[in-house]
Amino acid sequence: MERLELTDLVTLLRECAGEEEWTDLEGDILDKSFLDLGYDSLAMLQTTGRIERDYKITFDEEAIDEAETPRQYLELVNELLAARATA
Repeated sequence: MERLELTDLVTLLRECAGEEEWTDLEGDILDKSFLDLGYDSLAMLQTTGRIERDYKITFDEEAIDEAETPRQYLELVNELLAARATA
């Protein structure tokens, strides 16, 4: 089963939205908010669009809005990937 890992998400965030100088994406970031990491809703929209294209999944917009941390976001993505694998 295909999974999106934290390292994959960090790479995508950097590619889609860049990285602020003060942001440390190498530390323990799973439970930090995307806003605290320097990523606003536009950055997440860009990243989400890329994931949808690359992984051929479709997000529920309300669920995306509720995923405020990398942990929540990865859980959402991986649930969609698991559902796609069993379909």
